[in-house]
Amino acid sequence: MSAEPEGHATTPDDAALARRVQMLSTEHWALLAARGTAQSEVLTRITIFLTLVSAGLVTIGLLGQASQFAGWFATAALSILGALAVVGVLTQLRVEAVAEEDLMYVVAMNRLRGAYVELDPSIRPYLMTSPHDDEAGMSHTYSFLRPRSGAAQMLASSAVLIILVNGIVVGLLGGGIAAVAGLSNGGAVAVGAIAAVSVPLVSFANTWRNYLATWRNHTPMFPTAGPGDVAEADPTAGKDDEEPDG
Repeated sequence: MSAEPEGHATTPDDAALARRVQMLSTEHWALLAARGTAQSEVLTRITIFLTLVSAGLVTIGLLGQASQFAGWFATAALSILGALAVVGVLTQLRVEAVAEEDLMYVVAMNRLRGAYVELDPSIRPYLMTSPHDDEAGMSHTYSFLRPRSGAAQMLASSAVLIILVNGIVVGLLGGGIAAVAGLSNGGAVAVGAIAAVSVPLVSFANTWRNYLATWRNHTPMFPTAGPGDVAEADPTAGKDDEEPDG
């Protein structure tokens, strides 16, 4: 009888485990690619919109100088502001959609890390991002070196920037329309201010409502409050103290 070769022989369980890891890794890379593509696309759209706003305001200034702010100036200025407002709303919708997609990609990758830990619990100490696919795990993945408030993260986002710029554009448009309609300067400024404030308030309320709905509709597979968290926080938890022999 011939001797068996030295080393660990591959078992059916090993083969199944290898296939599972490969499929999980493929899904992980697909999510990373989709996330990168979405971020690149939305940054391009933000750049285009901000460039259009800058060019539009400069054009309005030049038209004002050419027309002495009389005659056809009001029609041209309102047309430019109206076009910027439409482009701004479309850009804002896309930015908000990509922000929601980014959250989904992060939660999905957290779930994959949870599967990795389930397959090999020994890798848990080496993961800085979270293996928990719930809201707490999402927050940890977005800022894993120190806790960061959701308000700070939201205020620093691209969506807030676009919402504020849209508020300014809509405010200018509303004030301009009010002035053309015959309101006094004070009345036109008041209308513009109300419009400028209303856009961010409505947008923030809608974004917050969608955020809450997202978590209501999501059922985590690896919640942060799982039984394994105690052991991760305290490796000695659940172990009886051993007395030295003697």
